[in-house]
Amino acid sequence: MKRAHWFGLSAGLILLLTAAMALAQQDPELLFAVVTKVSKDRRQVTAQVSSGGVVSEATLIASEAVLDNLIWKKLEVCHALKADAWKNAEGYRLVSIRVLDAGMLPMALQGIAGDCMIKKALEIAPQGD
Repeated sequence: MKRAHWFGLSAGLILLLTAAMALAQQDPELLFAVVTKVSKDRRQVTAQVSSGGVVSEATLIASEAVLDNLIWKKLEVCHALKADAWKNAEGYRLVSIRVLDAGMLPMALQGIAGDCMIKKALEIAPQGD
C-alpha cells in the first residue's frame, strides 16, 4: 500500500516538473547580437551574443518566420540585432528579430560592433580608389 502511494506521488511530481519545464521553454529569451559571419544559405549566422549580460560567440538559427523577414534577407556582417530566441544545443533558434543602431546595444557589445565596423570599412576602403 505504501509503495503504491509513493509511486503515485512520485509520478505526479514528475508530471508537474515536466509541465513546469515545458512552460519555461515556451517563453523565448531576449538577446542582443552583432553579426560576425553570414553563411551562404542564410539559414544561420555567427554572432557575438549578449544574453543575461554574458557575451559569447553563438550561432543564430532562423526559424521559418525569420527566414521570410526582410531584415534577415538583407542581413550583413556587423548588423546589430535584438531578438527573441530559444537556446538549444546548436545555438539560438530565432523567433523574431529587430535591427538596432549599435548605440542601442548593451555596452559589452558596443565595442564589438565598433571594431566590426572599422574592420569592414578598412576592407572596403581600398576598393574606393
